[in-house]
Amino acid sequence: MILVTVGTEQFPFNRLMRWTQILINRGFIQEEIVVQYGSCTVWPSGVKASPLFSQAQFKDLVHQSDLIISHCGEGTLLLLETVHKPYILVPRSKSFGEHVDDHQVELATVLGQLELPIAWFPGDLVRFLASPQWIPPGTFSTLDFCQNLRNRFDQN
Repeated sequence: MILVTVGTEQFPFNRLMRWTQILINRGFIQEEIVVQYGSCTVWPSGVKASPLFSQAQFKDLVHQSDLIISHCGEGTLLLLETVHKPYILVPRSKSFGEHVDDHQVELATVLGQLELPIAWFPGDLVRFLASPQWIPPGTFSTLDFCQNLRNRFDQN
């Protein structure tokens, strides 16, 4: 089962919903999909979908899933770092009306430098589905992350 989650932001993340529908339509995803669509106004057809799950339900879905496609939210990232599941992060963008600023784009840029899987385009999701990456515990450290942020923003 694939879990697609957009978090609980007040802004729709319809772009990720449309990308998921394209992947289904083109046959890149053939297994069961569960979508937590939050405030999205569209979501893929033929999937199990809910705007929200309780915290317990969400953790159960994470543990039941074979892989996870998620927005690049800090809370979700912290949860994903504790489970042994392949995941890919898709940052929300202010330019698409998906958030108030581009902090998820900035976060994804730094996480990509740490070699965490980030999807900037639907093709990135296709490559991930063909070869999901599991990030071993300890690969991502808060200290490395903070140092990368400091290096990035001290240059600007």
